[in-house]
Amino acid sequence: MFFTLWREEGAVPADSQDIAYVTVFDGDDERLLVAPLGARLRDVLRRNGISPHSRATRRLNCGGRGLCATCGVRLVDEQAPEHWHDRLADRFGYPRLSCQLRVDGDCTVQLDREKLVWGRRE
Repeated sequence: MFFTLWREEGAVPADSQDIAYVTVFDGDDERLLVAPLGARLRDVLRRNGISPHSRATRRLNCGGRGLCATCGVRLVDEQAPEHWHDRLADRFGYPRLSCQLRVDGDCTVQLDREKLVWGRRE
C-alpha cells in the first residue's frame, strides 16, 4: 500500500477535518490517497498519477465534463447518485463517472481496466 499526499501548494487543507482518504484498488495494487473534501474524484486520481481511463480512452476523453463517459470507476462504498449519468449507472449497474463524483468523505474505489466504453456489457 502506498500513501500519497498531494504536493501542490494549497491542494491539501491544513485542517485534517477538511481531508478525506481515498483507497484505490487497481488490479492487485492498492493505494491510499489524501484528498481535499469537495474535490472531483477524477482530479484526485489524475493528480496522483492514476488514470481512471482505459488505455484506449486516456487521450480521447472530454476532460472531465461528464460527456464522454470514459472515466467510470466502481465505488466499493456507494454514494448517492447526483449526476444523470450516475443515476443511470446506479440503475443498470454500470461504473460511476469519476469526473462527476465529489469526495465528500473517505471512500474506496475499484478501477476497471477492461472497459472500452462506458456501459459496455461483458
